[in-house]
Amino acid sequence: MRACFEHRVFSCAFSIVFLAVVFNLRTVCGDLSYTVQEEKKDRYVVGNIAKDLGINPQILSRRKARIDTDSSKRYVDIDLKAGVLVIAKTIDREKLCGSRLNCMLDYELVLENPLELHRIVLKIEDINDNAPKFLNERITFEIRESALKGQRFRLDEAHDSDLGNNGLNGYSLEKNDHFILSVQGITESRKYAELVLDKELDREQQKDIDLILTAFDGGNPQKSGTAVIHITVLDANDNSPVFSRPLYKVTLVENSPLGTEVVTVSATDADEGANGAVSYEFSRIADNAAQLFMIDKVTGQICVIGNIDYEEDRLYEIGVQAKDGSGLATTASVIIDITDVNDNAPKIILKSLNSPIPESAIVDTEVAIINVQDKDSGDNRQIHCSIQQNAPFKLNPSIKNYFSLTTTSSLDREKEDSYNITITATDGGSQPLSSSITIHLSVSDVNDNPPAFDKQMYSTYIAENNKAGASLISVTAKDPDWRQNGTVLYSLVSSEINGVPVSSFLSVNGDTGVIHAVRSFDYEQFRNFKVQVVARDNGSPPLSSNTTVSVFISDENDNSPQILYPAPEGKSSMTEMVPKAALSGSLVSKVIAVDADSGQNAWLSYHIIKSTDPGLFTIGLHTGEIRAQRDITESDNMKQNLVILVKDNGQPSLSTTCSVYLLISDNLAEVPELKDMTYEENNSNLTSYLIIALVSVSTFFLTFIILILAVRFCHRRKPRLLFDGAVAIPSAYLPPNYAEVDGAGTLRSSYNYDAYLTTGSRTSDFKFVRSYNDNTLPASGTLKMCQDDPFGSSIINTDCIEQKPPNNDWRMPPNQRPGPSGQHRFHTLQQRWTPYEKSRAGPRPEEAGAGAVGGTGPWPNPPHRSRTAPGSDGCSECK
Repeated sequence: MRACFEHRVFSCAFSIVFLAVVFNLRTVCGDLSYTVQEEKKDRYVVGNIAKDLGINPQILSRRKARIDTDSSKRYVDIDLKAGVLVIAKTIDREKLCGSRLNCMLDYELVLENPLELHRIVLKIEDINDNAPKFLNERITFEIRESALKGQRFRLDEAHDSDLGNNGLNGYSLEKNDHFILSVQGITESRKYAELVLDKELDREQQKDIDLILTAFDGGNPQKSGTAVIHITVLDANDNSPVFSRPLYKVTLVENSPLGTEVVTVSATDADEGANGAVSYEFSRIADNAAQLFMIDKVTGQICVIGNIDYEEDRLYEIGVQAKDGSGLATTASVIIDITDVNDNAPKIILKSLNSPIPESAIVDTEVAIINVQDKDSGDNRQIHCSIQQNAPFKLNPSIKNYFSLTTTSSLDREKEDSYNITITATDGGSQPLSSSITIHLSVSDVNDNPPAFDKQMYSTYIAENNKAGASLISVTAKDPDWRQNGTVLYSLVSSEINGVPVSSFLSVNGDTGVIHAVRSFDYEQFRNFKVQVVARDNGSPPLSSNTTVSVFISDENDNSPQILYPAPEGKSSMTEMVPKAALSGSLVSKVIAVDADSGQNAWLSYHIIKSTDPGLFTIGLHTGEIRAQRDITESDNMKQNLVILVKDNGQPSLSTTCSVYLLISDNLAEVPELKDMTYEENNSNLTSYLIIALVSVSTFFLTFIILILAVRFCHRRKPRLLFDGAVAIPSAYLPPNYAEVDGAGTLRSSYNYDAYLTTGSRTSDFKFVRSYNDNTLPASGTLKMCQDDPFGSSIINTDCIEQKPPNNDWRMPPNQRPGPSGQHRFHTLQQRWTPYEKSRAGPRPEEAGAGAVGGTGPWPNPPHRSRTAPGSDGCSECK
């Protein structure tokens, strides 16, 4: 064993050095040799491979250790848990090796990662499992009674399939009076017996003699076989048959058809008659050869009766016996050498396959290991392997008949998710045979593609006052990756719109990409905004991409016109003076209104729906200018009350009304009724307050609450009279959140009122409007509220004005624009009213924001509060 071990170590070292150069440092070690007796049961342990290799049994399992063989029958296998070599199928040495002295099986132990190859030589030891047996159980002789003492008669050989000591060891003869047995050895493994006449025969005493011939082997326990020797005493036959030659050697091609002549043996006998008639038969033949060959008893021709396969057995040795009619016989040997033909196509065996393979695999990644086998020999065994050219793979020759399949370029699952790789093996025969195998290889996905939106930017339109939860638009992103790597989730990028989180405006369905409105939108607050939507896949790490969604809000007619001048009733009592000498077409007053909507929804029209003297005054349909329709006469009522309807052009139309009070007079002293009218109104209001006060006196609690409300009400009231004894020209109530769209409003010019008043009633509300020449609202400004009015009211100061540019989304031709078309001046001795260049209203500063629109109507230049002494002709500056 030590010598064997040292021999293996030396062979291993030499093989490693040699194969490291030839096979790129792949490992091949020496032989492992084991001996096992035949007929061992399944799972019988032959040897400890792990111990002999010096590795842990767990490593054998991890390296996918396996036993490979060229033969289709596998007699041994490896137990990966214990690391031992075990019997997989009961071995019959006689069937496996026939008469060969040395019966060995060659196997290959294959280890992967790295690839390592060991040769396992399994020597099969013979056991005494076969008894010797004679081909013919009855041997007949006809011996003449004249036979001489010592004459020998050759007996049939017994055949024992076992070898060595277990094979045929000798013969024995039943004790008798005439014959003894002589055992001769042709070779050490072949013996035959001769019947020796020890005492002359006497046919008259005994015509027939039966003897028992026993053949026994040398096994333990010993086994034997018997044959009956029947002797008929006759006259003497003194010549035995003689073969033309003692040994016949022939060559036979495998796959020879049935009936093919192998060889014809010939023997002659010098005797005549029946003693010289020769017959032929097999004297010794193995069981497997007996199924393949037969001999003609008369002619001695040996023919094929079975399938001759070079891969099963390459050499047959047969004993042939020639016997004459008297029973004398002689033997010869026939050796049949089988030659190989290319009748076996290469066999491709897939040993391992790494499927699926990730698409991120680098070049030269090992995908599979294949083994190619061919049972033929010589050139018929030389194999060439090829692979289809349209796949990114190649075959690399490895150890012996092993090949590794590797990648030649990078893979992309989105272009090709699987491959059917066809490998063809062709042998080197004169008529080459080939075989193919197709390997199905799947490519696993790697998250290497971010989601991609259909569009770089999306746009959607929605009308204002929409319902919360309304669907706006659906964004779609596609990811060509697979399963979770291709699952797309949508979300909004965190941002703010006018300081408010975008999540307060919109939401997106994470699965479908449908964007919904979280709340109702108001066109007057903002007209459009942008959000970013991110699409993120579910890979690890996740990939994402963004797109921009622009939301445009369209206007609806949801705002009624708002009248700036005259001020709404209840805020102040405003009366305008009309000279008695006013002619037809004279500009008397102007109604100023705005609409927070835009476009046609803010296109205003003016109508007189009620008047004290119908037909006296008319109003411009789109300008709001009140003019005398005819000359004013003395018979006309001094006090005129007009009810004006202002409506927009929306669908449906919205409207509002106001009252305009006109006083036809050249002198305030002519109208003493103003005092009484004012007193009546004040008395009416006083009565209401008294009633409320009387009710509130009932409880202290109610009184306390009403006092608090009264204090707050007083703080919010507009200032009292600027001066006593004057009739007021009303000032306009100015909403804070309007901006003009050209052609949509009514303010085309600013107006300057110069009033010359006399002292009069102390109860009249009359407000002076100073000249607008210095503080006309600039075209580029925006109105802001001044909070430092000494009278406690909010006053629009031109120093605070910041005019925004006009809204240009609706235009009218100049000849259709509302408002006066040019400069107008109307002069009397008491009043002068002059329109100046147009001004526009801006949004209220505290409510306007980014994107906010406060309306499209025009703004008047506000009258500023002033304190003027009686009889003065000017206004003081706004503080």
